[in-house]
Amino acid sequence: MSLERDWDSIRPDRSFRAADAGMGILRITLLFGSAAVALALIATPFLDSQTRPQSARDGLAGGLDMTSTGSIGRRDTYTLRRSVLQPLPSSICVIRNDGSRHGDC
Repeated sequence: MSLERDWDSIRPDRSFRAADAGMGILRITLLFGSAAVALALIATPFLDSQTRPQSARDGLAGGLDMTSTGSIGRRDTYTLRRSVLQPLPSSICVIRNDGSRHGDC
């Protein structure tokens, strides 16, 4: 029996502990998570350059410029009014800036 006791004092405890398993799972999760983030940071610019059409990559240097410009003329502003007191629920009254009214006012 003393030999068994001596052996136990030399070799470490080999019993299973749930805390050790939790730390292992955490380490594996962090490893694969950081690998996924690194892959996303590297792959995103590469895939973006592969999916854009050639004309958009050329820009003004000889291809098609994808920028659109325009202007908005004088805008006509108005107010839409709906009321529960109107005869139909779908009745709309349009009041323009000059005070003129159109619709079911």
